[in-house]
Amino acid sequence: MDASGIRRAFELGASLADPINLSIGQPDFPVPDAMKRAAVAAIDGDRNGYSLSEGVGPLNEAIRAHLATDLGWDPADPEIGVMVTSGTSGALLLSSLALLDPGDEAIVPDPWFVIYPQLGPMTGGRIVPCDTYPDFRMTAARVEPLITERTKFVLVNSPGNPTGVVLTDEECRDLADLCRDRGVQLVSDEIYDEFVFSDAVGADGGCPSPGRGNPGTLVIRGFGKTYGCTGWRLGYAAGPAALIAQMRKLQQFTFVCAPTPLQWGASAAFGVDLSEQIAGYQRRRDRVVEMLSPHTRVSTPGGAFYAFFEVPSALGIDGSTFVERAVAHRVLLVAGGVFSSRDTHVRLSFAAPEPVLEEGLEILAGMLAGSLV
Repeated sequence: MDASGIRRAFELGASLADPINLSIGQPDFPVPDAMKRAAVAAIDGDRNGYSLSEGVGPLNEAIRAHLATDLGWDPADPEIGVMVTSGTSGALLLSSLALLDPGDEAIVPDPWFVIYPQLGPMTGGRIVPCDTYPDFRMTAARVEPLITERTKFVLVNSPGNPTGVVLTDEECRDLADLCRDRGVQLVSDEIYDEFVFSDAVGADGGCPSPGRGNPGTLVIRGFGKTYGCTGWRLGYAAGPAALIAQMRKLQQFTFVCAPTPLQWGASAAFGVDLSEQIAGYQRRRDRVVEMLSPHTRVSTPGGAFYAFFEVPSALGIDGSTFVERAVAHRVLLVAGGVFSSRDTHVRLSFAAPEPVLEEGLEILAGMLAGSLV
């Protein structure tokens, strides 16, 4: 295992004077006041000890109520389990520990979020990448040839990191049907479920999800990206009760529980209106595509706050070299090789103030056009 390339960019940004930081997926808006007040009240009320491994009761109830509204799951169904985790990364690790024995396989998208390939070394399993280039859509047709008798789960990420691509309702259903027919657990990493832009929402106006009407899917979501509290380290997993029970047991011997007072803060999250923030990110998305697409191939992100653009072959360099040259202009990005078996692309995060983003885009457009070395 190597150190995270994203973390390297984070450290580089801290060392540069006045960087144009388009590297880190850190929302640039404050935590909603209702969540702050609830967390402070929990601390002042001495709710600072351990919680149950599955999380505090009010947050669990709020999650179940939200899933009933969003995915159509019965909150009283005993076959559906819910647990609060230490971030979505905690949920991903716990589910992988529960599902993989040494030699077992898990299928993940390429490009991937950085933790996905490391789930193999951490569990003894084998991670099988699913090539999604050039459109970055992890479809059933691409996954099916990779399934073997050792495949224990398929991991899909939509909206995607690093690509921002959002699967359609139909693509989600096809993937869920394939996994159900083949007896393979489907794990859906939906940390950006609230960040879906108006041109990529599903038929019901929400985030397309293979878990919609299908509680056999293990759905993993989080609070950090959605509500700007990434440092709170809070996520949740919901799905088959038998799987959640094993994850809960593993949590007892690893994370123990998610941070208790912050769980009380997250209990106030689901009533927060995020429409203004999402509209702001969609506006930035449009500007990124407008500035970069004349010079290179960039899939229009349907959600999250990333663009994954190709380094033009005419430049004769790979993604890592492009990122190194951008640093000379104070622009921080992450090379595509951090997220993929290929190093042909670069990830840009537009979770940055608009003036900062605009300055960075002007520089990047010049670099991509070859007019700025």
